[in-house]
Amino acid sequence: MDHSAVTSPPIRWGILGTGNIARQFATGLSSAPGAELAAVGSRAAETAESFGEQFDIPRRYASYEGLACDPELDVVYVATPHPMHRDNSILCLEAGKAVLCEKSFTVNAAMADDVIAVARERGLFLMEAMWTRFLPAVAKVRQWLREGAIGDVRMVQADFGFRAGLNPEGRLFDPELGGGALLDVGIYAISFASMVLGPHPEAVESTAEIGTTGVDEQSAFLLRYGGGEIAVLSCGVRTSIPVEARIIGTEGRILLHAPFFRGTTVTLTSGENETQLDFPLEGNGYNYQAMAVGECLRAGKLESETMPLDETRAIVALMDRIRAQWGLKYPME
Repeated sequence: MDHSAVTSPPIRWGILGTGNIARQFATGLSSAPGAELAAVGSRAAETAESFGEQFDIPRRYASYEGLACDPELDVVYVATPHPMHRDNSILCLEAGKAVLCEKSFTVNAAMADDVIAVARERGLFLMEAMWTRFLPAVAKVRQWLREGAIGDVRMVQADFGFRAGLNPEGRLFDPELGGGALLDVGIYAISFASMVLGPHPEAVESTAEIGTTGVDEQSAFLLRYGGGEIAVLSCGVRTSIPVEARIIGTEGRILLHAPFFRGTTVTLTSGENETQLDFPLEGNGYNYQAMAVGECLRAGKLESETMPLDETRAIVALMDRIRAQWGLKYPME
């Protein structure tokens, strides 16, 4: 951890949006040293006020514009549904704010390009909020891979699915809100494979069940990489799948125990030896990415080495490629 956070002025956060993920992040910020939750913006005064009361936030705005233009903020966390990410992020960047944007970063690669271009033109920090990358257990996995603890990686397996009640008006099932499993939970499996093998597979094969509302209810992906490595991934919003991730190498394997997206337990198997380590979360886990953003801002960095923008863009483009195989387009495209 960056202990300068204790002596430096706090990083002043604003949250754009007041849904469930915004509440999770606000809770996480309370466990992030050197972070201060200073403002919230909603489309309605009532929701801004109630969210502000719940989290003791001093400034509450009845518009996203009001939040973006708050001169006392360093960074804004964009917590709206996928199709709003581009415009909400650009609003904040054009107002001079650094941005942490919830995943999926955008609905498609063209929208991702729009956001990244504004951040780079203005010299502002921008990152996708793939919070799993910043958890201590996942950092340990990357260390093992760097050290060659399982030899050469040959395969990645990752799955994330749950069974939700079918609600055609709900965010998960509404095409207007970028619903479906891929952008909501498939992104975790794809991003995990990208962290290990990179975001540029040579070949992609996928299949999906498109439900009655026109979004993907379950799907599976096979990715083949340049060195013959393979990723076997699946996701679902109407299918309860064990939420585990495995990395298999020539000399051993790593298991990130369920639920891997907020992983606390990892097992390294090498020959006859098995090592299981536990990394209990401080806070609810969202604090680690907030602390990482704070460290980047204090260091004057414009992006994170752990979740770089070119990789984020490539992951969105990979999901475009997958959706094209299903013939799935969202209304806003």
